[in-house]
Amino acid sequence: MLSWEYPPRIVGGIARHVQELSEALAAQRLEVHVITTTHPDAPDEAVENGVYLHRVASPPPPQGDFLRSVYGMNAAFEARADALLQQWLRGRPVKSQREAILLHAHDWLAHPAAKSLKHRYKIPLVATIHATEHGRHGGIHSDLSRAISHTEWELSYEAWRIIVCSAFMRGEVQYALNTPSDKIDVIPNGIRAEKFEFEFLEAERAAFRARFAEPSQPLIFFVGRMVREKGVQILLQALPIVRAELANARLVIVGGGYRAHLEEFVRFCGLEHAVQFTGFLPDADLLKLYRVVDVAVYPSLYEPFGIVALEAMAAGAPVVVSDAGGLKEVVRHEQTGIVTWAGNAESLAWGILRVLTDPDAAQQRAQNARKAVQREFNWQRIAKQTRAVYQRVWREFQQSAW
Repeated sequence: MLSWEYPPRIVGGIARHVQELSEALAAQRLEVHVITTTHPDAPDEAVENGVYLHRVASPPPPQGDFLRSVYGMNAAFEARADALLQQWLRGRPVKSQREAILLHAHDWLAHPAAKSLKHRYKIPLVATIHATEHGRHGGIHSDLSRAISHTEWELSYEAWRIIVCSAFMRGEVQYALNTPSDKIDVIPNGIRAEKFEFEFLEAERAAFRARFAEPSQPLIFFVGRMVREKGVQILLQALPIVRAELANARLVIVGGGYRAHLEEFVRFCGLEHAVQFTGFLPDADLLKLYRVVDVAVYPSLYEPFGIVALEAMAAGAPVVVSDAGGLKEVVRHEQTGIVTWAGNAESLAWGILRVLTDPDAAQQRAQNARKAVQREFNWQRIAKQTRAVYQRVWREFQQSAW
């Protein structure tokens, strides 16, 4: 596995995905090596939950040269993988090995190393495309975006199979990257639902919730990066509509990133007393927060899958989502949550009020959602599907001329 992020380095959803998929594959007796970037709070070489981790450092790039930093990181990935492969192969070709050896790259940020290793050693490459530059920005609008999109296309071209997390993403990869539909496998993201099943006594719960709201105040919750596609601005526009009916409702917003413009909007609307930005929260607090909120809201404008919606569902929190991307595949309207129109503050406010004004129905949907998560989005099931892709690729590779 090649991935630019892996816990404790967490930037987006890829880190958790790679970690939990790798550990689930290791539990099914695959030997998984993850090459990723170094982190001051983690050892460079380690075995964690059965996964072999190789964290590598790259020289700092010139200030502001993002692409050069990516290529520097990939050079370090390639060097570490090269040492491992030489040790394993001992001068013999991959095809002659008794056990399968495959490369699995996660997103375009790992493509340069993956491509080089593929061709040097003739190893079949599997790629997971978690999102596209076209989707994140609603098109290609700059030279940097054009370069990233081309690298995504090249990754999809070089890979033997492409894995995506939703039917929506399959369509997007076909459209944005011209990838043939018969080259794409849809395997959903997963979650460890058991991490929300910890003892949380009522007194402890009440004390923790008091950090964010009074007992009588409905608590609305969002977690995600402070970027346009996550739709925080739509949620802030919806809040006054919600408060017109529930005047004491409070909103807590968790996540890193630039938010000065959002805070300015809150001040402009006179909502400083009703909105709390926490910034990044440690996992221990975040898991507790899921357990005390009245509704978790994800108003994304672009969302390949929506792992945060799964987390809320696993925690038993009622969810309201937009119908963007894969969210409507994760949440079934009026069965496991409420689905609203993307980019529409009035629709989002309606969904939030639908939950807060009918808590009994909301709890029934939340119970249905928790069962669906445990049944459909567990890592054991997802690891089996991923193994099937690996087995197909290796079988086809063995029968091919390359």
